[in-house]
Amino acid sequence: MASDVFFSDIRARSGLSLIDKITALFKAANFNSLIDAGDFVALKLHIGEPGNLAFLPPPIVRRFVDLVSECGGRPFITDANTLYLGARSNAIDHMKSAYLNGFTMETVGAPFIVADGLSGRDSQTVKFDGIRLKEAYIGSAVVEADVLISLAHVKLHVMAGIGGAFKNVGMGAASRAGKRVQHAQFKPVVIQDACTGCKRCVKWCPANAISINPAKKAYINSELCIGCAECLISCNYEAIESRWSDGEEGSFQERMAEYTKAVLSTKMGKAGFMNFLINISPDCDCCNFNDAPIVANIGFLASTDPVAIDQASADLINSAQPLVDSRLSHHMDAADRIKALTGSNWAITLTHAEKLGIGSRKYNLVKIK
Repeated sequence: MASDVFFSDIRARSGLSLIDKITALFKAANFNSLIDAGDFVALKLHIGEPGNLAFLPPPIVRRFVDLVSECGGRPFITDANTLYLGARSNAIDHMKSAYLNGFTMETVGAPFIVADGLSGRDSQTVKFDGIRLKEAYIGSAVVEADVLISLAHVKLHVMAGIGGAFKNVGMGAASRAGKRVQHAQFKPVVIQDACTGCKRCVKWCPANAISINPAKKAYINSELCIGCAECLISCNYEAIESRWSDGEEGSFQERMAEYTKAVLSTKMGKAGFMNFLINISPDCDCCNFNDAPIVANIGFLASTDPVAIDQASADLINSAQPLVDSRLSHHMDAADRIKALTGSNWAITLTHAEKLGIGSRKYNLVKIK
């Protein structure tokens, strides 16, 4: 059965601003019905790595905060810490980055809460009926929220193909350990030259798989390692790294789809999705830069079906005219421009999500002003 995806283009005319269009989409998608008085409402977004300017503008988020508040909800904006050791890998740096990029109480009207806490360990294990996985590690703030509204700045991604609702929820709401589960099944390895032998990883390893060798460097016993990523989270010297592929095509996309299912299993139909097709960059907002947009701004989408909204987003990008001198301009003749540019089969995520019963790739694009 086809799902409704509500769409408003990027044109602002007759006094209707882009902010006004957010209100129209919120009402058209019936997001107000998701919220009961007093509900904690998680507005899940990517606040952007410092140096990147393509992330969702704070004034857009402010409108959602106001709309949720008008429904009697208690909104907060949230994202989980990153697996890589950048400016968002712990709550202190993450919050500083959020404020630097304009996500302050004064600008958006709601607090920014790091979903998985100070160092990425504040997570809950969610049991669910997946195909590859049966449990997921999700940031506690997302699990404990009554309502989830995904606000995804759509962009391309070297592994996911497209960064939309599934990337924002499945990957973005996962704790650091959950992110590693999705990225790789291989064991972490120690970079010997960077290791100081401080024993911090030894302390945090739950499997007693780490010891200090005669050279006073950490050593990980791969037979004992359970792949929890605690050592990667604990290391202050970037001396432990994870491999980023298990060599099985599509496994990353399928695990990301299953993590999305895990998150949604905690919401019982109280989830909505907004995709913003603006400043569509060829790289993730996790980069500390953003390259030129690959196509012109397209518009905003809203739906309660994450599969349908990501499918519609991909279709709109693939049918748009690539911008001159953008990285996509070299793939103008490709039938699937997203795959041609990223090398990733983004459709695997949505096909797997359909099997999991998350939603439908068939959709009705309902245009509103």
